[in-house]
Amino acid sequence: MPHQAVHTTPTVLVTGFEPFDQDPLNPSWEVARALDGWQHAGATVRAVQLPCVFGEAIVQLDQALQQWRPTLVISLGLAGGRAELTPERVAINVDDARIPDNAGRQPVDAAVQAGGPAAYFSTLPIKAMVRDMRAQGVPASVSNTAGTFVCNHIFYALMHRLAGAKVGAGGAVRGGFIHVPALPALAALHPGMPSMALETQVRGLQVAIQTALAVHDDVRETGGQLH
Repeated sequence: MPHQAVHTTPTVLVTGFEPFDQDPLNPSWEVARALDGWQHAGATVRAVQLPCVFGEAIVQLDQALQQWRPTLVISLGLAGGRAELTPERVAINVDDARIPDNAGRQPVDAAVQAGGPAAYFSTLPIKAMVRDMRAQGVPASVSNTAGTFVCNHIFYALMHRLAGAKVGAGGAVRGGFIHVPALPALAALHPGMPSMALETQVRGLQVAIQTALAVHDDVRETGGQLH
């Protein structure tokens, strides 16, 4: 029987995806691995790379949850057309792939989880995270669509697993998904694609993690300030 590691300090699990669609890198993984080992408020970040493959990404996520028993989970993915860090509000129970994944799989109008709820909301304080990232000069906004590709697939699967579950030590585990922009090196290969420097993205995620660890009841703001 394999030995199960016992983690004496709280763990923040951050996942990113492998490169996709012939790109040489995936910003979500570059940001995640840059955060690996970073510590705040007694918690340590552990980064795990997921395959950009329907189904297989969930298998790897399950292994990471079992290994690290996190108290907080933030999954990252690339949104190539966005210029901001965008915490996602909702994951929907739909796989509808415009193009094949890295294994050639292209589900159409399929459920992420058969018999699962239509949607799950993030349990991260997404508006507080955006507020605090902006306060530190990092472009950010709330997003209301995570798409229907592998990003939404893993976001939904994560929230399905965390719903009512006690994956970590001492209570319910909170989690969600943040889309990140392209890095300049990747944007250079795609004319017109917006980008954000790695250092800025990493700083933004550090702020987001700090806020998520400290804030349990999200702020309520409107009037065009957060959207």
